[in-house]
Amino acid sequence: MSQSPDPTFDEGTIQRMAAAMLSYTVLEVQGGWPMLPPSSGKLALGSTGPDVALLRRRLAITDDLPADQANGDAYDDALAAGVRRFQARHGLTETGSIGAKTLTALNVPVGKRLRQLGASLDRLAAMDFNFGQRYVVVNLPAAFAEAVDRDKVVRRYVVVVGKPDRPSPALTTYVTAVNLNPTWTVPLSIMKKDVITRMRKDPSYVERMHMRVLDGQGHEVDPRSVDWNSDRAPNFTIRQDSGNWNALGAVRIDMPNPYSVYMHDTSHKEFFSADYRFQSSGCTRVEDPRALAAWLLSDNPGWGRREIDAAIAKGERTDIRLTHKIPVAWVYLTGWATRDNVIHFRDDVYGHDDKPTLVADARAQVASAARASGFVLQSADTRSSDVKPVSYLDSQ
Repeated sequence: MSQSPDPTFDEGTIQRMAAAMLSYTVLEVQGGWPMLPPSSGKLALGSTGPDVALLRRRLAITDDLPADQANGDAYDDALAAGVRRFQARHGLTETGSIGAKTLTALNVPVGKRLRQLGASLDRLAAMDFNFGQRYVVVNLPAAFAEAVDRDKVVRRYVVVVGKPDRPSPALTTYVTAVNLNPTWTVPLSIMKKDVITRMRKDPSYVERMHMRVLDGQGHEVDPRSVDWNSDRAPNFTIRQDSGNWNALGAVRIDMPNPYSVYMHDTSHKEFFSADYRFQSSGCTRVEDPRALAAWLLSDNPGWGRREIDAAIAKGERTDIRLTHKIPVAWVYLTGWATRDNVIHFRDDVYGHDDKPTLVADARAQVASAARASGFVLQSADTRSSDVKPVSYLDSQ
């Protein structure tokens, strides 16, 4: 996970993404970058040969390797550093060597990367977000969250987000409260897909999970009185008690939104260390929710980390309303550019980039910006070797 203090999403992100599109459009016109053969999939420090030479040229095109290091056929420390830079930009484990995942990312065509930037730009431009001095960003494809204060990331959190068949939504809202030892009212969709299905197989499931069945007036009813095999819409709700068993864990970040999703703790800590962190039913699970809660409550006197831990230890539900609500955005960026002049990419886990977008319009805007900047976007047959599209800052 990046250690850069530059946020994924700030007030200059859209302009930087447009500039990155310009750079990649020029690069596409020039013919893109070379494809590495399957034999490159085991390159590492000490390797030599034509595959290494090709890798050097490939990384130099995207500024992962300095231009003066583009030639040569030896896999040295400089090349390993370039590979780590590439891996960091693509959310890969920074090994400095070429494995199957890194090879796949290296061989994604420039046209697809351009579409990722265009689709991400389109989605971001459609969002209405009021940046505050302090705000929270979750980038869903990257599966991390950022706490931003005065345009700097003060802390990044590994998160687990929705499964592809239960995707987390892109949204903007405000964090209004922190709930300690929360109860969980099971959403209707999860009740139908999970709880009712399990009750049909295991009548003790609700009791074992410390869940209560409540009627329309909020009165508890005996689970044995419910016809769990009925196909009719349930006329009851299910609420899980506070405790170690609770799906929301010990902390819930309350952020009212039409999707009824939250940021919260979890009892499934094992997912945070996995490369694939798309395992929730739509909410965002945070690796260190108590630290995030303490940051959110920093304007609330008497609610530091020690007080939060003490309140959780008591086991009683406590709702703390923020003195000042904090903006939060869940964004879906598979391609973006940060202030440190780095262009990042992630896999399109939810398949949103393949949906109809305004990429064609974005390309037209890029072409217009290119002309205004003095670029001539020639065809591949007549491309000029003098055009240098490596850094998107060249277009500014």
